[in-house]
Formats: sequence, structure tokens, C-alpha cells
Amino acid sequence: MLTFPERLLRGEIPNRDFLHLYGPGSVWVLAGVYKVFGASLEVQRLFGLVQQAAVAYGVFFVARWWGRRVAVTCALLAILLMLPPAGLTAFAWTGGVGAVLLGLAVGLHARTTPDDRRGFRLAVIAGILFGIAFLYRIDLVVACALTIAVIGWRAPRARALGLVGGALGTAALLLAHVAMAGFGNAVRGMVLEPVFDLRDGRRLPVPPSWGTLDGFLQMVGDIPPRLRWPVPTLATSQQLFLWFFANLAAITVLVVVGARALRREPHSVRARAVLAAGLLSLGMVSQTLQRPDSTHIAWVSCVSIGLLPIALMEARCRAGRRDPTHPARGRRLVACGVPALFLLLVVPNFTYRAYADFVAQTFDRRRASFAIERDGRRFYYGDPSVADAANAMIPTLDRLVRPGDRLFVGPTDLRRTVTSEAWLYALYPEAVPGTYFIEMDPGIANARGSRMAADLRRSDVVVLSRIWQEWNEANDSSRPGDPAPDRVLRERFCPVGTFAPWFDVYRRCDRTEP
Repeated sequence: MLTFPERLLRGEIPNRDFLHLYGPGSVWVLAGVYKVFGASLEVQRLFGLVQQAAVAYGVFFVARWWGRRVAVTCALLAILLMLPPAGLTAFAWTGGVGAVLLGLAVGLHARTTPDDRRGFRLAVIAGILFGIAFLYRIDLVVACALTIAVIGWRAPRARALGLVGGALGTAALLLAHVAMAGFGNAVRGMVLEPVFDLRDGRRLPVPPSWGTLDGFLQMVGDIPPRLRWPVPTLATSQQLFLWFFANLAAITVLVVVGARALRREPHSVRARAVLAAGLLSLGMVSQTLQRPDSTHIAWVSCVSIGLLPIALMEARCRAGRRDPTHPARGRRLVACGVPALFLLLVVPNFTYRAYADFVAQTFDRRRASFAIERDGRRFYYGDPSVADAANAMIPTLDRLVRPGDRLFVGPTDLRRTVTSEAWLYALYPEAVPGTYFIEMDPGIANARGSRMAADLRRSDVVVLSRIWQEWNEANDSSRPGDPAPDRVLRERFCPVGTFAPWFDVYRRCDRTEP
């Protein structure tokens, strides 16, 4: 989110010059933001806050049909679920979900307004928002299509056409990216590699294990000490297990309640909102099923559990019509209280407790971020030893890296490309990333015959990291791949220095050191 947009501003194209597994929308937008405000971690985080706000406001406006108190509760639930796992990083998924939720909210108003001209305009705006969501993450196409279908079903013809036309017209901007990157590069980078090559190296057991955490980042994040918590809690792995099934249950409730309500009252905007929220969540559930860690469950349950109160309200409202002893205040209390208490009592480590930890850090308590800085550019790391080693390494890199040099960043064992310290590229914008595989995705960068060895051969300076050498998951991410890059490193590069215990720096042997 730092390096990709900046490379775009320098004329490089995703999937042609560097691998980008998702739609181009987030890179385009962030590049525009950086063009105006400058490329920095602070700007990126502030834009991440805007995306988180889009999720919260999208949920709020969808739930607004049930009253302000229910809408505020739903928005707070969504943020409790969405923000802690991802923080304020401007992830493409967060922006895409925010856009699709806002599209749903605007689309519902397009259905209900009596003014035909205003209804058509709102329908077009809703379609544009759905198209933006698709451009951010093309794997949101199913969720967008299902939501559009619910909004457009039995809508006035002009409004339905405006909705679909706005979505298709905006989504068609993807063709501009395909034209710039090349059809083969775009299909391979956005469809074939993430769907077929990356899966074996990123998938986790479904359902998640009851007694142990399956994801390596999850294991690292669960290392004590945690923020003290007054309520007894289950083990973190058990919380994750129950959260996984609660997400699926919430989707089921939304779809079933919404479908039944809409069948009874085809013109009810509330019934349509519940069904649309359920199908939107259902269209995104592959995120949870392919890798059920806290981030991917949160990326779906911010909608399913976040909007669960409207399904419970709708179900209780119908019960209230049959039984007048159910007061409105009681219905609201139950509908809002059940999911809120579930998050508090069952999955606090991923919601309330994590959010409270962020609040404490805001007031300089339990701070767990350590600055790595070069020429006013900063990046923060959660391990002080990594920050110390990186800050010690920077003077050496300053001496070696010249403008236009190719800087290669990867793991010490180039056969195991579990991830990369790509933030180093952001600290050296005058250099060119030395490889197409900036993120170092397993099964892609280390695939037999990949271009990584050729990329390394053309590089000038190499930084290799041991930070993730203990990475171990129940998938193929740690399986050794192509040994060719390691041979190129031994044959062509000379060691310059080791910055214990994390980094090794090399230069091309035929190049004189400054």
C-alpha cells in the first residue's frame, strides 16, 4: 500500500512491472492521494481511516431504516470487528467493502424515493459505488452481483437500468488496466495466480482448529503479555473457532429472515435490506473459507455480525405483530445486545480487548511500535530488535544504493517466499524494486522457473531478512521452491554486512563499493 502506488506514479504498471493480486482500483486511488498529499505512512494510514469510516457509515445507513440507535449499534459492531485485525492499513478489501456497503445504502434509497429523476440518479450513484468495489477487489464480483440483484428486483425499469449501467460502466475501467498491463499479464496476475497458484501456500484448515492457532501471524500476535482483561476468556484459538461459526450463523440468519420477510412483503425496504445484507455476506464468505484467520473472518463478519441486529429486529417485529406483549424497546435491546454480548464474552481478544489495547497505545500506554526512519520517511515495527537492526543497516544502504539502482528485498532462504519486508522499498524511493515479486507470495515467487532468479541477476543491492524464517503453517507456504535464486546469490553477490539478528546486505560482486 506504500510501494505499489508510488511505483505507479513512476510509470510502472501493476501485473506488467510488479505482481498485484487484486484489482487496480486501490492502487489508482492511493496513487492519486499520494500525488496530492505525498507518499508517506501517515497519509496512507489516514486514508485507511477514511476506508474504515466508509465501512462504518455504510453499515449505519443500511441499518438506519430501523432507527438511529440500531444504526449506531450496527456501525460500532462493524468497527469493533473490522478495525483491530487490520488497523488503519489502507487494504483494498476494506475500501471495497466500504464501497459496496455505501452502494447498498444508496441503492435502497433509490428504490424508495417517489421522485423518478432522483431515484434514477441515486441508482446510478449506487451502481458506480458497486463498480468501484469491483475495481478494488475483483473477487467482490459475486457479492456485488447478488446485492445488485436484490436491489434491482422488481424495481422501476429506469432505476434498474441506471443501477446496472452505473456498475458495468465503472467496472469497465478494468479494461484500461488490461490494456496497459497486457491481457495475459492481467489475467495471470489477477485471476490465475491468486486462484490457482497462491491457494496452497495461504489456505488454512476449515474450520479453524479448536486447540491451536493455525496462522503464523495469529500465533505471533497471541504471544503474551496481553492487555489485562476483567472478564474470563476462552483460549484465543477457541475464540477464533466460535467466531468462525458465528459468522456463518449470522449469514444464515440474514438470508433466511430476509428471504421470508421479502416473500411476505415484496415492497418492504427493510426486508430487502436484510436479504441484501445476507447475500452480500454470502458473496464474500469465500474469504473466510479460504483462510479462516482473524483478518479474513473479520472482513466478512463486519457485515454479517455487524448487521445481524437488523435481522433480529425484523424477526422480532413480526413476532411483535402476532404478540403485542413484545414492546419495541425490548426488541431493540435484544437485537442489539445479543451480538454485542457475544463479541464481549466469546471473542473479546479480537474485538473489545484488541480495540482497548489500541486506545491505550493512543495514550502512550503499552506502546508496541518502534520507528524505522530514513530522510523523513518512517515505518513502524512491533519488535524493537528489528527496528534497531534496520536503523543500523540504513547508513550502509545509503552508501550502496544509488538513484536508479535495483534493490532486491527478500528472505534469507529464497526458496521459501512466505512474505517480504517490502517497506524497505518505501524507504528507498530513488531505487527500483529489483523483483517483480515485491510481496514474495509463496507458490508464485518461488515457483519452478519463475522470473525471480533473472530479477536477482539484474539487481545491484540485496537485502535478505530472517524475520519470518520460523514461519510454519498447515499449508505449503514453507515448502522449498526453486533453488535457482539462491545459486544466483552465491555466484554473483558479495556480502557487505550482517545486522544481527535480522538482516544481511549484499552487493553485486562486479560492482565496486563506494
